[in-house]
Amino acid sequence: MKGEEVRVRIIRKKGHGDGHHGGAWKVAYADFVTTLMALFIVLWIVGQNDAVKQAVAQHFREPSIAVFKDPKTSAMTAGGDGILPAERPGGGLETDVEGRATEERALQEAAEKIRQLTEKGGGFEDLKEQIRIELTIEGLRIELMERDGKPFFEVGSAVLIHPLRPLLEKLHGILAGLPNAIAIEGHTDSRRYSQQRTYTNWELSVDRANSARRVLEGAGLPAERMDRVVGHADRLLLFADRPLDPGNRRITLLVLRQKRG
Repeated sequence: MKGEEVRVRIIRKKGHGDGHHGGAWKVAYADFVTTLMALFIVLWIVGQNDAVKQAVAQHFREPSIAVFKDPKTSAMTAGGDGILPAERPGGGLETDVEGRATEERALQEAAEKIRQLTEKGGGFEDLKEQIRIELTIEGLRIELMERDGKPFFEVGSAVLIHPLRPLLEKLHGILAGLPNAIAIEGHTDSRRYSQQRTYTNWELSVDRANSARRVLEGAGLPAERMDRVVGHADRLLLFADRPLDPGNRRITLLVLRQKRG
């Protein structure tokens, strides 16, 4: 190979500068950590009670409003309830589950006492078909219905007649031991009793509900326990296929649940 020119090839590899991708992994990692943290927060919220969920939701709706009751405590505000369990009257803490169970037992006991009023020796045996008791998601519903020949009010009037007054007074004796608020609803059938256009079944249903309220308060029910008094006229018929059925004329007492879950 003498006399031949030797060519030398030099290969230069371009290096990557520090500024090209040196920080890209940090951005990806930060996004991953942020997503993971968001997931943990969502899982934490899902496991909390309704009070905490409402407080968190309120915070995101109105961030300027403080979520905490007091700077010294971590109890969140949500309709007056805190993140901490309520304290039992006898000491210690009561969870929402325990509170709902306690209230449920109290409502069931009240319902059983009311049923006993229409049993033998209860004093209201002849009203057995006129009292309907039901535990609903809203509370203990007590329907006092009229029947043919056994009305609770004078015809087309809000004047109570026997035996509604003593029945309401007896019911007060049972409900007095409960702390729950009470709602009263008045209902009529679809018959028009008044010739006056200014006095309809709307006014009649409200007046009858108020008559029941006055008896309960006269028996000792504190006025502050009364949540509402409502007249529905004939809009919520118990027997929709029989709009003139006397059972549609009724007074409803609703013992409202304090704890719902």
